[in-house]
Amino acid sequence: MYLLAAIFATLSVALWSCQYAGYLPPIYTPGAQKHGHEMLYGYTLGVVAGFLFTAVRNWTDQNTPTGATLAAFALLWIIGRLLVFTPYLTAAAWVSAAFPVTVAVGIAIPLLRSGNRRNYFFVALLGLLGVLALAMDLWSRIWDTAVSLQLGLDVILFLLVVMAGRVIPIFTNNGVPGTHARRHPTLESLSLGSVLVLIAADALQTPSGVIAALTFAAALVHAGRLFLWQTWRTFRTPLVWILHASYAWIVVHLMLRMLVAIGAIAAPLAIHALTIGAIGGMTLGMMTRTSKGHTARSLIADRYDLAGYCLVQLAALVRVFGAMLFPAHYRETVVASGALWCAAFGLFVIRYWVVVSEPRLDGKPG
Repeated sequence: MYLLAAIFATLSVALWSCQYAGYLPPIYTPGAQKHGHEMLYGYTLGVVAGFLFTAVRNWTDQNTPTGATLAAFALLWIIGRLLVFTPYLTAAAWVSAAFPVTVAVGIAIPLLRSGNRRNYFFVALLGLLGVLALAMDLWSRIWDTAVSLQLGLDVILFLLVVMAGRVIPIFTNNGVPGTHARRHPTLESLSLGSVLVLIAADALQTPSGVIAALTFAAALVHAGRLFLWQTWRTFRTPLVWILHASYAWIVVHLMLRMLVAIGAIAAPLAIHALTIGAIGGMTLGMMTRTSKGHTARSLIADRYDLAGYCLVQLAALVRVFGAMLFPAHYRETVVASGALWCAAFGLFVIRYWVVVSEPRLDGKPG
């Protein structure tokens, strides 16, 4: 799933950028919301599925889908990506919604068998993403498509916040000797709660003034959380640094959403701080780390990893702050950011093709 998602991330954004620049006719995901749909329900959920199928096996000591069953999951995901090129958009919508729901079932079985209640919420969130996919594709007449997309992004933001809180302090302390990254119980509750409140506020379409206050408060909470993780000690450890840098984009995203709510900037700037900076950076960082760890390789970033991390961060900087500082060259910043993104994930495909398609070096199950 990592490999498929990375290939899709490269090709999809390349096609979208060429269309946006006028080099190609609108043959693929016409409109920004369709582009957002595919990056959320295509790329991001592809990575989430790969991560959860691997992680739940470790959490529960129970089998998750492998072999023909796993191939069926991958095929369902591929069909969803191909159907967007066809006139059968209703079928594409149902397939896109079916994928997160079936992944939810795939992880629910081992979680239930093992009684791992701590992670039941992943099943609920995947089911919710399936509903939101249908809302965006089929129920647009009764529910604004933009609202459905924003809620989908909010749910992914919550997943990032949960997982970051679990792994970043541990990875930081293990990977950077002398670091004392810590979690404060109150701050942890506030960081998770702030995103849940934001999801509710977006669902209810509360006034912009309320959204501005919520996102500003949430940004402060997440900045405090990041401060306790001692980011400044991680700069010489790329495998850890990329996770901190990506989490910092969550703070940026929330601050920019506050500015959007008061009418100071355009919404795409805040969206891409989340999608490129946080989601792109975090998923790339976790894909490289878990690919190494679950194939019995050393947890040390090589030059390909470092190049990919820098490229995806540059893609976010150009898309957000380049567009903000040089509005007269907005199209050029979009295309340049797309090229940097494609280079980052193209490098992952080249570097990790063999890593994730061959058995573990020690012969154990992945």
